[in-house]
Amino acid sequence: MRRVAFFTEILIADFDGASRTMFQLIERIDSTLFDYLFIYGNGPQQFRNFKSYKVPAFRIPVNEDYSLAIPHLIKAKLETALDDFAPEVIHIATPSLLGFFALNYAQKRGIPVLTIYHTHFISYIDYYFRNLTSLVKPTQHWIKKAMISFYNRVGMVYIPTNAIADELSTIGIDAKKMQIWPRGIDCQLFTPLKRDSHYIQRITGNSKPNILFASRLVWEKNIKTLIAIYHTLAQERLDYNLIIVGEGTAKTAAMQQMPNAFFLGKKNHDQLSKLYASADAFVFTSTSETYGNVVIEAMASGLPCVIADGGGSASLITHGVSGFKCNPQNALEYVSFLKNIIEDENLSLKFKREGLHFVSQLDWNRLSEQYFLDVQQLALQKNGTGLAWAN
Repeated sequence: MRRVAFFTEILIADFDGASRTMFQLIERIDSTLFDYLFIYGNGPQQFRNFKSYKVPAFRIPVNEDYSLAIPHLIKAKLETALDDFAPEVIHIATPSLLGFFALNYAQKRGIPVLTIYHTHFISYIDYYFRNLTSLVKPTQHWIKKAMISFYNRVGMVYIPTNAIADELSTIGIDAKKMQIWPRGIDCQLFTPLKRDSHYIQRITGNSKPNILFASRLVWEKNIKTLIAIYHTLAQERLDYNLIIVGEGTAKTAAMQQMPNAFFLGKKNHDQLSKLYASADAFVFTSTSETYGNVVIEAMASGLPCVIADGGGSASLITHGVSGFKCNPQNALEYVSFLKNIIEDENLSLKFKREGLHFVSQLDWNRLSEQYFLDVQQLALQKNGTGLAWAN
């Protein structure tokens, strides 16, 4: 049985895109083949029936939705727990204080490390320091150095798209360590078959065309442009509903600036899947995505997408073939493309068909099999077989 120590800041299902990816793997752990120890900051006192160790954490001032684990407060106890478990592989979710602790521990013990590139940190800086512009460049420089220090010391880095891989290579991260590993989709959960016009009309109280936005409502998701889209729709006299799903620190301000939009808060997967399938167009303004799970969910639901041409999401759409990509800050461009989709049924059907074809190639079972195979091969490397595990 292979022993894996899994380090993550947050161990809560459906918390964000990264946690949804992690739980797709967690749900598929074969307990006859793998023994996992979960080390985390934010999460339950005991994680299911797994071995687990909760680390002290505090809220991050610039984003209260997240907390930061501080393993150094219990360094000796945590190292003893890890030594007792004797991991053969270490999986690190994030290059945080907890992530660097795990990496240093792994290197001292000669344990191979695998990580998934979940969060495109550099893209967040402009938003977090938007009122302190003099700090943007120094902070970006510091983040790049930290990323190089972390990712160039691990054995394998799963990267979701070629665009993100190219960007990381430009920063100075070793391309030989990267392996393209996209995110999967459950096409039984997200499907056009869930379309229900009555469901969405009960929300809006009308039969107008519906534009859907789904994301955490935080400023790094380019909510400022979403607000501009709302006002541009009004200026263009386009009588569409704008439906917004999600919670976050920007929600209160967004509600004040978009008084006639429909804010639904956080929805579970079944509710969200019905919204995707029942809306007429999906708009996504974020350029800070490593991947963009919501774009894939919309495509799997047969919902044509208009997204920002930036970040990992941009790799998911072929402009004019499976959707539209916009200048990230150009609200007028988003609105023009949204109008095209809503008013041209043939175009909408084309994007639906192409989107469904694209997502049909993304299967969580296949991706999980690759992950667990890599874990087994890394464990063999730890045990001295010298087996080549990297593609």
